[in-house]
Amino acid sequence: MNAPLKTSRLTLVPPNAEWLDGYEHALAQGWSPNTTHDISRDQLAMLRRDRANFFHEAYHSPNFRLPDGTFVPRLPARDFLIVDGEFCGRIGLRFQTGTVELPPYVSGHIGYTIVPWKQGRGYATEALRRILPVAREVGLARVMITCDDDNIGSIKVIRANGGIPAGDKDHETRPDRRKLLFWVPTPEA
Repeated sequence: MNAPLKTSRLTLVPPNAEWLDGYEHALAQGWSPNTTHDISRDQLAMLRRDRANFFHEAYHSPNFRLPDGTFVPRLPARDFLIVDGEFCGRIGLRFQTGTVELPPYVSGHIGYTIVPWKQGRGYATEALRRILPVAREVGLARVMITCDDDNIGSIKVIRANGGIPAGDKDHETRPDRRKLLFWVPTPEA
């Protein structure tokens, strides 16, 4: 999907050079595009080393580095930047063609994060609503989304998009917390 997804409040755009400065600013402020572990410094260094290839390396390289340093194959994905005239965050869909199943190193189909200074505006709720048809286009009738059990904002975002609780599991990096699991249906065309 190459065309931006638009609403009156925000737009989802594929990662591109137009938004690189805003992305860089967010990283420099400590925002991380990964909610499981902070990769802001690593991405900032990678961006400053090679601006021209940054988005390709960050979102389209064939391998993905796990928090323990091992590399695994990157799943097919649809990645978007969330913008409202300024960079606001990112949302991404990961999937395996022909199945709703995910490998154990992938916590859910969709991950999203909004920069702190743009939170509380409904952007995550709207971005999730806008990416669900993309999930349907790649063949997913429902998607798994996870969040920390103490992330009240994300729980509200998921429930506002029809999230159905599906249990919980051990948290990857916070032994005192749980990861909540939700199935979210994708809209029929």
